Amino acid sequence: MALAIAHSRGLDGLSAPPVTVEVHLASGLPTFTLVGLPDTEVKEARDRVRAAIVNSGFDFPSKRITVNLAPADLPKESGRFDLPIALGILGASGQIPASALNNYEFAGELSLSGELRPIRGALAMALQTAGSGKIFILPEDSAREAALIGSGNILSARSLLEVCAHISGQAELAGPTPVAIENQPTIPDLNEVRGQSQAKRALEVAAAGGHSLLMIGPPGSGKSMLAARLPGLMPMLDGEAAKASAAVLSLVGQFRPEAFGVRPYRQPHHTASAVALVGGGNPPRPGEISLAHQGVLFLDELPEFDRKVLESLREPLESGHIHIARAARHARFPAEFQLVAAMNPCPCGFSGHSNGKCRCTPDQIARYRGKLSGPFLDRIDLLIEVPAVPVDALGGTVDGESSAAVRSRVEAARARQWEREGKTNARLTAKEVDSLCQPDEAGIMLLKQASLRLDLSARAWHRILKVARTIADLAASASIRAPHVAEAIQYRRLSGG
Repeated sequence: MALAIAHSRGLDGLSAPPVTVEVHLASGLPTFTLVGLPDTEVKEARDRVRAAIVNSGFDFPSKRITVNLAPADLPKESGRFDLPIALGILGASGQIPASALNNYEFAGELSLSGELRPIRGALAMALQTAGSGKIFILPEDSAREAALIGSGNILSARSLLEVCAHISGQAELAGPTPVAIENQPTIPDLNEVRGQSQAKRALEVAAAGGHSLLMIGPPGSGKSMLAARLPGLMPMLDGEAAKASAAVLSLVGQFRPEAFGVRPYRQPHHTASAVALVGGGNPPRPGEISLAHQGVLFLDELPEFDRKVLESLREPLESGHIHIARAARHARFPAEFQLVAAMNPCPCGFSGHSNGKCRCTPDQIARYRGKLSGPFLDRIDLLIEVPAVPVDALGGTVDGESSAAVRSRVEAARARQWEREGKTNARLTAKEVDSLCQPDEAGIMLLKQASLRLDLSARAWHRILKVARTIADLAASASIRAPHVAEAIQYRRLSGG
Protein backbone atom coordinates (compact mmCIF):
# COMPACT_ATOMS: atom_id res chain seq x y z
CA MET A 1 0.00 0.00 0.00
CA ALA A 2 1.36 3.48 -0.94
CA LEU A 3 0.04 6.99 -0.49
CA ALA A 4 1.22 10.33 -1.92
CA ILE A 5 -0.20 13.82 -1.52
CA ALA A 6 0.16 16.75 -3.94
CA HIS A 7 -1.31 20.24 -3.64
CA SER A 8 -3.19 22.30 -6.20
CA ARG A 9 -5.86 25.00 -6.47
CA GLY A 10 -9.47 25.01 -7.62
CA LEU A 11 -11.56 27.95 -8.75
CA ASP A 12 -14.67 29.20 -6.98
CA GLY A 13 -15.66 32.48 -8.55
CA LEU A 14 -12.58 34.68 -8.31
CA SER A 15 -11.16 32.83 -5.31
CA ALA A 16 -8.86 29.82 -5.63
CA PRO A 17 -9.37 27.49 -2.64
CA PRO A 18 -6.65 24.86 -2.00
CA VAL A 19 -7.25 21.35 -3.32
CA THR A 20 -5.40 18.35 -1.90
CA VAL A 21 -4.74 15.57 -4.43
CA GLU A 22 -4.44 12.26 -2.56
CA VAL A 23 -3.25 9.22 -4.55
CA HIS A 24 -3.53 5.72 -3.10
CA LEU A 25 -2.12 2.56 -4.72
CA ALA A 26 -3.45 -0.82 -3.55
CA SER A 27 -3.27 -4.42 -4.67
CA GLY A 28 -6.03 -5.77 -6.90
CA LEU A 29 -7.19 -5.59 -10.45
CA PRO A 30 -5.78 -2.50 -12.26
CA THR A 31 -8.31 0.34 -12.06
CA PHE A 32 -8.15 4.13 -12.02
CA THR A 33 -10.84 5.83 -9.90
CA LEU A 34 -11.29 9.60 -9.47
CA VAL A 35 -13.41 10.87 -6.56
CA GLY A 36 -14.03 14.30 -5.06
CA LEU A 37 -16.80 15.80 -7.22
CA PRO A 38 -14.89 15.91 -10.54
CA ASP A 39 -16.66 17.06 -13.69
CA THR A 40 -16.25 15.48 -17.13
CA GLU A 41 -13.02 17.36 -17.94
CA VAL A 42 -11.38 16.11 -14.73
CA LYS A 43 -12.61 12.52 -15.24
CA GLU A 44 -10.98 12.50 -18.66
CA ALA A 45 -7.65 13.16 -16.92
CA ARG A 46 -7.32 9.40 -16.38
CA ASP A 47 -6.49 8.78 -20.03
CA ARG A 48 -4.33 11.89 -20.41
CA VAL A 49 -2.32 11.10 -17.28
CA ARG A 50 -1.77 7.45 -18.23
CA ALA A 51 -0.46 8.36 -21.70
CA ALA A 52 1.67 11.25 -20.38
CA ILE A 53 3.37 9.07 -17.76
CA VAL A 54 4.17 6.30 -20.23
CA ASN A 55 5.38 8.67 -22.97
CA SER A 56 7.60 10.49 -20.47
CA GLY A 57 9.53 7.29 -19.83
CA PHE A 58 7.96 6.27 -16.50
CA ASP A 59 6.09 3.10 -15.58
CA PHE A 60 2.35 3.36 -15.07
CA PRO A 61 1.61 1.16 -12.03
CA SER A 62 -0.63 -1.86 -12.61
CA LYS A 63 -2.40 -1.31 -9.33
CA ARG A 64 -5.76 -0.27 -8.00
CA ILE A 65 -5.36 3.54 -8.18
CA THR A 66 -7.68 5.84 -6.22
CA VAL A 67 -7.33 9.62 -6.58
CA ASN A 68 -9.23 11.83 -4.14
CA LEU A 69 -9.61 15.56 -4.77
CA ALA A 70 -10.35 17.16 -1.42
CA PRO A 71 -12.44 18.91 -0.22
CA ALA A 72 -15.16 16.65 -1.58
CA ASP A 73 -17.89 19.33 -1.64
CA LEU A 74 -15.95 21.70 -3.96
CA PRO A 75 -16.72 21.01 -7.65
CA LYS A 76 -13.55 20.42 -9.69
CA GLU A 77 -13.41 21.45 -13.33
CA SER A 78 -10.95 21.83 -16.25
CA GLY A 79 -7.67 20.01 -16.85
CA ARG A 80 -5.58 21.87 -14.26
CA PHE A 81 -5.42 18.78 -12.02
CA ASP A 82 -3.61 16.62 -14.62
CA LEU A 83 -0.14 17.56 -13.38
CA PRO A 84 -0.70 17.02 -9.62
CA ILE A 85 -2.51 13.70 -10.32
CA ALA A 86 0.39 12.46 -12.43
CA LEU A 87 2.95 13.53 -9.81
CA GLY A 88 0.89 11.89 -7.07
CA ILE A 89 0.89 8.58 -8.97
CA LEU A 90 4.65 8.77 -9.57
CA GLY A 91 5.24 9.65 -5.90
CA ALA A 92 3.02 6.85 -4.61
CA SER A 93 4.79 4.34 -6.87
CA GLY A 94 8.22 5.48 -5.68
CA GLN A 95 9.43 6.84 -9.01
CA ILE A 96 9.91 10.35 -7.53
CA PRO A 97 10.32 11.31 -3.83
CA ALA A 98 6.78 11.68 -2.48
CA SER A 99 7.93 13.74 0.52
CA ALA A 100 9.22 16.54 -1.76
CA LEU A 101 5.74 17.17 -3.18
CA ASN A 102 4.67 18.89 0.04
CA ASN A 103 6.82 21.97 -0.75
CA TYR A 104 4.97 22.81 -3.96
CA GLU A 105 1.61 23.52 -5.52
CA PHE A 106 0.95 22.34 -9.06
CA ALA A 107 -1.50 23.11 -11.86
CA GLY A 108 -1.32 22.20 -15.52
CA GLU A 109 -2.99 20.23 -18.28
CA LEU A 110 -1.03 17.35 -19.78
CA SER A 111 -0.86 16.38 -23.43
CA LEU A 112 -0.52 12.73 -24.35
CA SER A 113 3.20 13.27 -24.92
CA GLY A 114 3.73 14.71 -21.44
CA GLU A 115 3.97 18.35 -22.55
CA LEU A 116 2.27 20.94 -20.33
CA ARG A 117 -0.49 23.11 -21.74
CA PRO A 118 -1.67 26.47 -20.32
CA ILE A 119 -4.71 26.66 -18.06
CA ARG A 120 -7.40 29.20 -17.26
CA GLY A 121 -7.25 31.22 -14.05
CA ALA A 122 -3.50 31.01 -13.45
CA LEU A 123 -3.29 34.60 -12.23
CA ALA A 124 -6.27 34.17 -9.89
CA MET A 125 -4.64 31.05 -8.41
CA ALA A 126 -1.25 32.77 -8.07
CA LEU A 127 -2.84 35.60 -6.07
CA GLN A 128 -3.99 33.03 -3.49
CA THR A 129 -0.81 30.95 -3.59
CA ALA A 130 1.40 33.94 -2.76
CA GLY A 131 0.48 33.70 0.93
CA SER A 132 0.78 29.93 1.27
CA GLY A 133 4.59 29.78 1.44
CA LYS A 134 4.70 27.06 -1.22
CA ILE A 135 6.35 27.27 -4.65
CA PHE A 136 3.82 27.23 -7.50
CA ILE A 137 4.79 25.22 -10.62
CA LEU A 138 2.85 26.08 -13.77
CA PRO A 139 3.04 25.56 -17.55
CA GLU A 140 5.31 28.05 -19.30
CA ASP A 141 2.61 30.38 -20.69
CA SER A 142 0.56 30.29 -17.48
CA ALA A 143 3.67 31.02 -15.39
CA ARG A 144 4.36 34.18 -17.43
CA GLU A 145 0.82 35.30 -16.64
CA ALA A 146 1.00 34.42 -12.93
CA ALA A 147 4.36 36.17 -12.48
CA LEU A 148 2.65 39.54 -12.97
CA ILE A 149 1.53 39.49 -9.33
CA GLY A 150 5.18 40.11 -8.37
CA SER A 151 5.69 36.89 -6.42
CA GLY A 152 9.05 35.09 -6.68
CA ASN A 153 7.55 31.71 -5.73
CA ILE A 154 6.57 30.74 -9.29
CA LEU A 155 8.42 28.27 -11.50
CA SER A 156 7.88 27.53 -15.18
CA ALA A 157 7.86 24.04 -16.74
CA ARG A 158 7.34 22.73 -20.26
CA SER A 159 6.74 19.07 -19.55
CA LEU A 160 6.02 16.47 -16.88
CA LEU A 161 9.60 15.21 -17.27
CA GLU A 162 11.04 18.63 -16.36
CA VAL A 163 8.87 18.81 -13.22
CA CYS A 164 9.92 15.30 -12.14
CA ALA A 165 13.60 16.16 -12.70
CA HIS A 166 13.19 19.21 -10.46
CA ILE A 167 11.37 17.27 -7.74
CA SER A 168 14.06 14.57 -7.81
CA GLY A 169 16.87 17.13 -7.60
CA GLN A 170 18.33 16.22 -11.00
CA ALA A 171 17.68 19.62 -12.63
CA GLU A 172 16.36 23.03 -11.60
CA LEU A 173 13.30 24.71 -13.03
CA ALA A 174 13.70 28.38 -13.90
CA GLY A 175 11.35 31.24 -13.15
CA PRO A 176 9.04 32.54 -15.88
CA THR A 177 10.40 34.75 -18.64
CA PRO A 178 9.62 38.44 -17.93
CA VAL A 179 6.81 39.88 -20.03
CA ALA A 180 7.24 43.06 -22.06
CA ILE A 181 4.29 45.24 -21.02
CA GLU A 182 2.63 47.46 -23.62
CA ASN A 183 3.35 50.94 -22.25
CA GLN A 184 1.68 52.53 -25.28
CA PRO A 185 -1.30 50.35 -26.22
CA THR A 186 -2.76 50.91 -29.66
CA ILE A 187 -6.00 52.76 -28.89
CA PRO A 188 -7.66 55.03 -31.50
CA ASP A 189 -7.02 58.74 -30.99
CA LEU A 190 -9.75 61.21 -30.14
CA ASN A 191 -8.68 63.72 -32.80
CA GLU A 192 -9.80 61.25 -35.49
CA VAL A 193 -13.43 62.11 -34.64
CA ARG A 194 -14.63 65.04 -36.73
CA GLY A 195 -16.66 67.74 -35.00
CA GLN A 196 -18.76 66.64 -31.98
CA SER A 197 -17.09 69.05 -29.55
CA GLN A 198 -19.90 68.65 -26.99
CA ALA A 199 -19.71 64.87 -27.14
CA LYS A 200 -15.92 64.99 -26.75
CA ARG A 201 -16.34 67.17 -23.68
CA ALA A 202 -18.86 64.70 -22.21
CA LEU A 203 -16.41 61.89 -22.93
CA GLU A 204 -13.70 63.77 -21.02
CA VAL A 205 -16.02 64.28 -18.04
CA ALA A 206 -16.99 60.60 -18.12
CA ALA A 207 -13.33 59.52 -18.17
CA ALA A 208 -12.37 61.90 -15.36
CA GLY A 209 -15.05 60.76 -12.92
CA GLY A 210 -15.77 57.19 -14.06
CA HIS A 211 -19.32 58.19 -15.04
CA SER A 212 -21.70 56.18 -17.23
CA LEU A 213 -22.67 57.74 -20.55
CA LEU A 214 -25.54 57.38 -23.03
CA MET A 215 -25.23 58.89 -26.52
CA ILE A 216 -28.31 59.42 -28.67
CA GLY A 217 -27.89 60.28 -32.33
CA PRO A 218 -28.53 59.25 -35.94
CA PRO A 219 -26.49 56.56 -37.71
CA GLY A 220 -23.01 57.69 -38.73
CA SER A 221 -22.74 60.53 -36.22
CA GLY A 222 -19.68 58.99 -34.52
CA LYS A 223 -21.14 57.33 -31.39
CA SER A 224 -19.17 54.10 -31.78
CA MET A 225 -15.98 56.02 -32.63
CA LEU A 226 -16.32 58.10 -29.49
CA ALA A 227 -16.90 55.05 -27.30
CA ALA A 228 -13.85 53.23 -28.71
CA ARG A 229 -11.66 56.19 -27.76
CA LEU A 230 -12.73 56.36 -24.12
CA PRO A 231 -10.08 53.86 -22.85
CA GLY A 232 -7.41 56.09 -24.40
CA LEU A 233 -8.55 58.98 -22.19
CA MET A 234 -8.32 56.96 -18.97
CA PRO A 235 -5.13 56.38 -16.95
CA MET A 236 -3.39 53.01 -17.21
CA LEU A 237 -4.25 50.53 -14.46
CA ASP A 238 -1.73 49.76 -11.76
CA GLY A 239 -1.48 47.98 -8.41
CA GLU A 240 -4.42 45.95 -7.14
CA ALA A 241 -6.81 47.30 -9.78
CA ALA A 242 -4.63 45.91 -12.60
CA LYS A 243 -4.33 42.54 -10.84
CA ALA A 244 -8.08 42.30 -10.26
CA SER A 245 -8.87 43.12 -13.89
CA ALA A 246 -6.30 40.61 -15.15
CA ALA A 247 -7.52 37.91 -12.76
CA VAL A 248 -11.08 38.09 -14.11
CA LEU A 249 -9.91 37.89 -17.72
CA SER A 250 -7.66 34.97 -16.74
CA LEU A 251 -10.70 33.00 -15.54
CA VAL A 252 -11.99 32.74 -19.11
CA GLY A 253 -8.57 32.47 -20.80
CA GLN A 254 -8.75 35.91 -22.44
CA PHE A 255 -5.89 37.64 -20.61
CA ARG A 256 -2.74 38.64 -22.49
CA PRO A 257 0.25 39.23 -20.16
CA GLU A 258 1.69 41.93 -22.43
CA ALA A 259 -1.59 43.87 -22.02
CA PHE A 260 -1.28 43.99 -18.21
CA GLY A 261 -2.49 47.39 -17.02
CA VAL A 262 -4.49 48.16 -20.17
CA ARG A 263 -8.13 48.87 -19.40
CA PRO A 264 -10.44 46.28 -20.98
CA TYR A 265 -12.96 47.34 -23.62
CA ARG A 266 -15.91 45.00 -24.09
CA GLN A 267 -18.60 45.35 -26.76
CA PRO A 268 -21.17 42.51 -26.58
CA HIS A 269 -23.72 42.15 -29.36
CA HIS A 270 -27.31 43.19 -28.62
CA THR A 271 -28.41 39.54 -28.87
CA ALA A 272 -26.39 38.71 -25.73
CA SER A 273 -28.34 36.91 -22.99
CA ALA A 274 -28.49 37.93 -19.33
CA VAL A 275 -26.08 35.12 -18.42
CA ALA A 276 -23.59 36.30 -21.07
CA LEU A 277 -23.80 39.85 -19.76
CA VAL A 278 -23.83 39.44 -15.96
CA GLY A 279 -22.41 35.92 -15.64
CA GLY A 280 -23.74 32.53 -14.63
CA GLY A 281 -23.62 28.92 -15.71
CA ASN A 282 -22.54 25.84 -13.78
CA PRO A 283 -19.96 26.41 -12.44
CA PRO A 284 -20.57 30.19 -12.47
CA ARG A 285 -18.40 32.11 -14.92
CA PRO A 286 -17.94 35.90 -15.16
CA GLY A 287 -20.02 37.78 -17.71
CA GLU A 288 -19.21 40.81 -19.82
CA ILE A 289 -19.71 43.27 -16.95
CA SER A 290 -17.01 41.47 -14.93
CA LEU A 291 -14.70 41.06 -17.92
CA ALA A 292 -14.98 44.86 -18.27
CA HIS A 293 -13.93 45.33 -14.60
CA GLN A 294 -11.92 48.58 -14.30
CA GLY A 295 -12.60 49.20 -18.00
CA VAL A 296 -15.34 50.12 -20.44
CA LEU A 297 -18.50 48.20 -21.38
CA PHE A 298 -19.98 49.55 -24.61
CA LEU A 299 -23.58 48.62 -25.47
CA ASP A 300 -24.38 49.71 -29.01
CA GLU A 301 -28.01 49.82 -30.20
CA LEU A 302 -29.11 49.89 -26.56
CA PRO A 303 -32.91 49.53 -27.10
CA GLU A 304 -32.29 46.35 -29.13
CA PHE A 305 -31.06 44.55 -25.99
CA ASP A 306 -33.70 42.51 -24.20
CA ARG A 307 -35.28 44.61 -21.47
CA LYS A 308 -34.68 41.96 -18.81
CA VAL A 309 -31.00 41.92 -19.78
CA LEU A 310 -30.71 45.67 -19.27
CA GLU A 311 -32.57 45.56 -15.98
CA SER A 312 -30.00 43.06 -14.69
CA LEU A 313 -27.38 45.83 -14.95
CA ARG A 314 -29.08 48.05 -12.38
CA GLU A 315 -27.56 46.43 -9.28
CA PRO A 316 -23.93 46.17 -10.50
CA LEU A 317 -24.05 49.76 -11.77
CA GLU A 318 -24.68 50.83 -8.18
CA SER A 319 -22.65 48.29 -6.18
CA GLY A 320 -19.67 47.54 -8.42
CA HIS A 321 -20.01 43.76 -8.09
CA ILE A 322 -22.38 40.96 -9.09
CA HIS A 323 -23.52 38.11 -6.85
CA ILE A 324 -24.61 35.02 -8.81
CA ALA A 325 -26.80 32.67 -6.78
CA ARG A 326 -27.71 29.19 -7.96
CA ALA A 327 -29.27 26.24 -6.13
CA ALA A 328 -25.92 24.62 -5.34
CA ARG A 329 -23.37 27.36 -6.02
CA HIS A 330 -22.82 31.00 -5.16
CA ALA A 331 -20.19 33.22 -6.74
CA ARG A 332 -19.27 36.88 -6.42
CA PHE A 333 -17.42 38.71 -9.19
CA PRO A 334 -16.18 42.32 -9.30
CA ALA A 335 -17.96 44.54 -11.82
CA GLU A 336 -16.67 48.11 -11.50
CA PHE A 337 -17.19 48.85 -15.17
CA GLN A 338 -17.86 52.13 -16.90
CA LEU A 339 -21.00 51.85 -19.00
CA VAL A 340 -21.08 53.63 -22.36
CA ALA A 341 -24.17 53.11 -24.49
CA ALA A 342 -25.45 54.37 -27.83
CA MET A 343 -28.87 54.45 -29.45
CA ASN A 344 -30.76 56.04 -32.30
CA PRO A 345 -33.40 58.69 -31.55
CA CYS A 346 -36.13 56.59 -33.24
CA PRO A 347 -36.59 53.22 -35.00
CA CYS A 348 -35.39 54.54 -38.36
CA GLY A 349 -32.66 56.61 -36.72
CA PHE A 350 -33.34 59.98 -38.34
CA SER A 351 -35.73 61.74 -35.94
CA GLY A 352 -34.85 65.43 -35.87
CA HIS A 353 -32.34 65.07 -38.72
CA SER A 354 -32.09 67.97 -41.16
CA ASN A 355 -32.63 65.65 -44.14
CA GLY A 356 -36.23 65.05 -43.07
CA LYS A 357 -36.06 61.30 -43.80
CA CYS A 358 -37.82 60.26 -40.59
CA ARG A 359 -41.36 58.95 -41.02
CA CYS A 360 -41.74 57.43 -37.55
CA THR A 361 -44.95 58.28 -35.73
CA PRO A 362 -44.88 59.65 -32.17
CA ASP A 363 -46.24 56.32 -30.93
CA GLN A 364 -43.44 54.42 -32.65
CA ILE A 365 -40.82 56.72 -31.16
CA ALA A 366 -42.41 56.43 -27.70
CA ARG A 367 -42.45 52.62 -27.91
CA TYR A 368 -38.84 52.59 -29.10
CA ARG A 369 -37.59 54.78 -26.26
CA GLY A 370 -39.91 53.00 -23.83
CA LYS A 371 -37.76 49.90 -24.15
CA LEU A 372 -35.46 51.62 -21.66
CA SER A 373 -37.02 51.83 -18.21
CA GLY A 374 -36.92 54.96 -16.08
CA PRO A 375 -34.97 53.28 -13.24
CA PHE A 376 -32.31 52.14 -15.71
CA LEU A 377 -31.93 55.58 -17.30
CA ASP A 378 -31.86 57.13 -13.83
CA ARG A 379 -28.62 55.25 -13.14
CA ILE A 380 -26.80 56.77 -16.13
CA ASP A 381 -24.89 59.92 -15.24
CA LEU A 382 -24.51 61.60 -18.64
CA LEU A 383 -27.15 61.62 -21.39
CA ILE A 384 -26.17 63.58 -24.49
CA GLU A 385 -27.31 64.11 -28.06
CA VAL A 386 -24.78 63.40 -30.81
CA PRO A 387 -26.05 65.21 -33.93
CA ALA A 388 -25.13 64.39 -37.50
CA VAL A 389 -21.72 65.69 -38.54
CA PRO A 390 -21.88 68.61 -41.02
CA VAL A 391 -20.34 67.94 -44.43
CA ASP A 392 -17.90 70.85 -43.96
CA ALA A 393 -16.38 69.11 -40.90
CA LEU A 394 -15.63 65.88 -42.72
CA GLY A 395 -12.75 67.13 -44.84
CA GLY A 396 -9.34 68.34 -43.79
CA THR A 397 -6.87 66.94 -41.29
CA VAL A 398 -7.16 65.98 -37.61
CA ASP A 399 -9.74 67.85 -35.60
CA GLY A 400 -9.44 68.96 -31.99
CA GLU A 401 -7.21 67.74 -29.15
CA SER A 402 -5.43 64.42 -29.10
CA SER A 403 -6.21 61.69 -26.58
CA ALA A 404 -2.88 62.35 -24.84
CA ALA A 405 -3.77 66.01 -24.20
CA VAL A 406 -7.17 65.12 -22.77
CA ARG A 407 -5.71 62.24 -20.75
CA SER A 408 -3.33 64.60 -18.96
CA ARG A 409 -6.33 66.60 -17.64
CA VAL A 410 -8.18 63.40 -16.77
CA GLU A 411 -5.19 62.09 -14.80
CA ALA A 412 -4.91 65.36 -12.88
CA ALA A 413 -8.63 65.28 -12.04
CA ARG A 414 -8.45 61.65 -10.90
CA ALA A 415 -5.41 62.44 -8.75
CA ARG A 416 -7.49 65.06 -6.92
CA GLN A 417 -10.29 62.54 -6.39
CA TRP A 418 -7.97 59.86 -4.99
CA GLU A 419 -6.33 62.37 -2.68
CA ARG A 420 -9.72 63.60 -1.43
CA GLU A 421 -11.81 60.43 -1.17
CA GLY A 422 -9.71 57.48 -2.41
CA LYS A 423 -12.08 56.63 -5.30
CA THR A 424 -13.60 58.12 -8.43
CA ASN A 425 -16.53 60.49 -8.05
CA ALA A 426 -18.92 58.01 -9.68
CA ARG A 427 -18.38 55.63 -6.72
CA LEU A 428 -19.24 58.16 -4.00
CA THR A 429 -21.93 57.10 -1.53
CA ALA A 430 -24.89 59.31 -0.64
CA LYS A 431 -23.20 60.33 2.62
CA GLU A 432 -20.00 61.24 0.80
CA VAL A 433 -21.94 63.25 -1.77
CA ASP A 434 -23.49 65.28 1.05
CA SER A 435 -20.09 66.06 2.55
CA LEU A 436 -17.89 66.41 -0.56
CA CYS A 437 -20.17 67.61 -3.38
CA GLN A 438 -22.04 70.57 -1.97
CA PRO A 439 -22.08 73.53 -4.41
CA ASP A 440 -22.21 77.21 -3.52
CA GLU A 441 -25.51 79.02 -2.93
CA ALA A 442 -25.99 79.94 -6.58
CA GLY A 443 -25.35 76.34 -7.59
CA ILE A 444 -27.92 75.03 -5.10
CA MET A 445 -30.57 77.44 -6.37
CA LEU A 446 -29.84 76.43 -9.97
CA LEU A 447 -30.09 72.73 -9.08
CA LYS A 448 -33.41 73.21 -7.28
CA GLN A 449 -34.90 75.02 -10.29
CA ALA A 450 -33.71 72.30 -12.66
CA SER A 451 -35.05 69.57 -10.39
CA LEU A 452 -38.52 71.12 -10.43
CA ARG A 453 -38.51 71.80 -14.16
CA LEU A 454 -37.11 68.42 -15.23
CA ASP A 455 -38.86 66.43 -12.48
CA LEU A 456 -35.60 64.82 -11.38
CA SER A 457 -35.48 62.02 -8.83
CA ALA A 458 -33.36 62.01 -5.68
CA ARG A 459 -30.93 59.68 -7.44
CA ALA A 460 -30.62 62.09 -10.37
CA TRP A 461 -30.00 64.94 -7.87
CA HIS A 462 -27.05 63.04 -6.40
CA ARG A 463 -25.70 62.09 -9.81
CA ILE A 464 -25.76 65.71 -10.96
CA LEU A 465 -23.73 66.63 -7.88
CA LYS A 466 -21.21 63.86 -8.63
CA VAL A 467 -20.82 65.07 -12.22
CA ALA A 468 -20.50 68.68 -11.04
CA ARG A 469 -17.75 67.58 -8.64
CA THR A 470 -15.90 65.99 -11.58
CA ILE A 471 -16.29 69.12 -13.71
CA ALA A 472 -14.88 71.16 -10.84
CA ASP A 473 -11.95 68.75 -10.55
CA LEU A 474 -11.22 69.17 -14.27
CA ALA A 475 -11.19 72.92 -13.69
CA ALA A 476 -8.88 72.47 -10.64
CA SER A 477 -11.53 74.13 -8.47
CA ALA A 478 -11.76 73.17 -4.80
CA SER A 479 -15.41 74.22 -4.64
CA ILE A 480 -18.38 73.45 -6.89
CA ARG A 481 -19.73 76.64 -8.49
CA ALA A 482 -22.86 77.46 -10.46
CA PRO A 483 -21.20 77.00 -13.92
CA HIS A 484 -20.13 73.49 -12.90
CA VAL A 485 -23.68 72.66 -11.81
CA ALA A 486 -25.12 74.17 -14.98
CA GLU A 487 -22.94 71.97 -17.18
CA ALA A 488 -23.85 68.88 -15.14
CA ILE A 489 -27.55 69.69 -15.54
CA GLN A 490 -27.11 69.88 -19.32
CA TYR A 491 -26.11 66.23 -19.25
CA ARG A 492 -29.43 65.27 -17.56
CA ARG A 493 -31.88 67.19 -19.74
CA LEU A 494 -32.77 64.15 -21.81
CA SER A 495 -33.81 62.21 -18.71
CA GLY A 496 -36.33 64.89 -17.91
CA GLY A 497 -37.70 65.23 -21.40
